Amino acid sequence: MSYRPLMSRNVIGPSVLLAVTALLFSGLIPFVFLATPAAQPVAGGLAQKVFYFHVPAAYAMYLAGTACFVGSTFYLWRESDGRDAVARAAAEVAVVFGAMVLTSGPLWAKKAWGVYWTWDPRLTTALLSWAVYVAVVLIRRFGGEGGAERRFAATLGVLGWFNLWLIHLSVQLWGGNHPTVISSGGGGLAHPVMRIALGFGFVAMTLLAATLIWVRARLHLQADRLEHAEHQAIAADLLVGE
Repeated sequence: MSYRPLMSRNVIGPSVLLAVTALLFSGLIPFVFLATPAAQPVAGGLAQKVFYFHVPAAYAMYLAGTACFVGSTFYLWRESDGRDAVARAAAEVAVVFGAMVLTSGPLWAKKAWGVYWTWDPRLTTALLSWAVYVAVVLIRRFGGEGGAERRFAATLGVLGWFNLWLIHLSVQLWGGNHPTVISSGGGGLAHPVMRIALGFGFVAMTLLAATLIWVRARLHLQADRLEHAEHQAIAADLLVGE
């Protein structure tokens, strides 16, 4: 009798969040391309519109990295499948948004700088952070389910969070070509519509990150519970056989 309400709670929450996220993106995309003014050619012209997805995606990567840090820290403090599931899911989401950042950035850079990639401090630290979360995902996917593997992945999840701060501070610490628009000393957003579009993008990407972390963490937790149940069933069969 309790199975159906439990399933409803598990499905309704992520479904509602996904629906709201999809609705936001369905409004964001036409708003960016139809309502926001094009930038000057020196800033990339029409290609600058990727900014409204690029920057929120970077922010979503920070959020996912922070969730991975929290899950990993608590897992190292006291191990549990739930904390491991959150850390693992957040690392996966950080990889997704990191890939979005590293893909969208060069498209804009080609128009603004004339090249797809330079070893700019912010670009380099972003690539390093993405590689850390890729390593966490690969360890959890192929390294096995042992305690040592989980703790090692959790340790990387903690260390990866500190590198996220280097991405944010890299322009102030080491300079480079990467533009500063909304941070301290940046050029700012000249038109009010541009600020609305950027805020719209932040909300949409934040909800997308939350949705993906929620869904992936539940899937990992259910997989862990299924594996434990299988081990218990095998152990019970062995006892009966004896």
